[in-house]
Amino acid sequence: MDTRQKLDILSEDSQYDLACACATTKHEHRRRGLDGRWLYPVPLSRGGYGIMLKTLLSNACSNDCRYCPLRSNANARRCTLTPDETARLFMDYVRSRRVFGLFLSSGVIGTPDQTMDRLTATASLLRYRYHFRGYIHLKIIPGASTAAIEEAMRLSTAVSLNIETPGHSHFAKLSQAKDYDRDIIAPLKFMAEQTAKGQPHAGVKCTTQFIVGASDETDREIVRYMDGIYHRLKFERIYFSAYQPGLGERNIPGENNFTLSADDRLTREHRLYQADFLLRRYGFQPGELLFQSDGNFDLSRDPKEVWAIRHPEFFPVRINQATKADLLRVPGLGPTYVDRIVELRKIHRLPDLAGIGIRGKPAEKAAAWLDFS
Repeated sequence: MDTRQKLDILSEDSQYDLACACATTKHEHRRRGLDGRWLYPVPLSRGGYGIMLKTLLSNACSNDCRYCPLRSNANARRCTLTPDETARLFMDYVRSRRVFGLFLSSGVIGTPDQTMDRLTATASLLRYRYHFRGYIHLKIIPGASTAAIEEAMRLSTAVSLNIETPGHSHFAKLSQAKDYDRDIIAPLKFMAEQTAKGQPHAGVKCTTQFIVGASDETDREIVRYMDGIYHRLKFERIYFSAYQPGLGERNIPGENNFTLSADDRLTREHRLYQADFLLRRYGFQPGELLFQSDGNFDLSRDPKEVWAIRHPEFFPVRINQATKADLLRVPGLGPTYVDRIVELRKIHRLPDLAGIGIRGKPAEKAAAWLDFS
């Protein structure tokens, strides 16, 4: 295969890492370019969004993750790009102004550090041969050494390592080749230490991702780990990827324990993203999120609406007097609308929601929880 043919396969296979698949606006959804490559929008510090090319360096893998279609015993068409090929291809995209950054991951080629060497070699070529100063996101390979992680941080804008599951017991059901504490938790903690305030790589952003529904974890367990990731590790973001039935081995725990349709699996992923937003941007605490008797979120209602129904004493919220924190508790109101309310009511009393841009069913939903007196 020539380089372009390999990129076709590797960019296609990168779809199985679904970070950023769920978003709050149309601008944040991943999409395919005209040539089939996966392109990911990334918020820019100056405002707006830039487009990032996402691909694997290799889809060969020595790991045995039961949910992954690229696991070592799977029947996949394998190929690998060299660091030089990857860097040259990416710079072609940059010069044609189709992308501004790179998200580079890989299957495990031999050992974790051998793979990290290839990933960082690619980044090094971009930084020093091509003088690329833009966005580079490198995936940290489970089990990578601290030296390899430090080198990745030295060259990257952002790094990530998938936590995969909330806890050792769930993880052990998905992989025998990896050790949860050694290969996942220890590197995550090291990433947090190195990017803490005052440390050598404080400017590098760290993210992680759960594979939702591959094992038999509950949403409650995931939320408990989310709290630790945000408050102890201080990571930038957590992402969620709904396991896609049929891609992994047969009789994987999540297929046996979750009798959910494909749509319901995506709804479950979406509920976790909504919970994530409540924790990061709405002032909710983990203990305030409510679960069904099985430990999972209600698929028929979003977590904030469930909280509102369980706390009738909190409502109605007086739109013209309530604090910003209280307004953020109202179903249908997000930070943007709440900011508008706070600014507009400095000028005049708000008799309804029309002036802040909410109309139709969303306006009806929010108005039911508000007092306009």
